[in-house]
Amino acid sequence: MNGFLALVLVCASTVPVQDCDEAKATDVFKTRVASEIGCATGWQEIIARSEIREGLGRTAYLKTQCRRMRAGGK
Repeated sequence: MNGFLALVLVCASTVPVQDCDEAKATDVFKTRVASEIGCATGWQEIIARSEIREGLGRTAYLKTQCRRMRAGGK
C-alpha cells in the first residue's frame, strides 16, 4: 500500500525555517497517513498533549513535511 509519512519538526527559533530539517530539529514526530491531506491534519492534538507546547512561538516553532512512501515502507 502506498501512503505518506507525515513529519512534524520542532526547531529552535534560532534555526532559519529553510534550515529546519530532521538533523537540526530538537524533536521529530512521525506517523504514516493515507493522503497528503493527512500530513496537514491531526498533528495539532499530538503537539497540544506534549510537553513541548509550552515553548512554541517563543523559543521554538513547528515545520511539517510530507513524504510519499512506496509499498514496503520506503
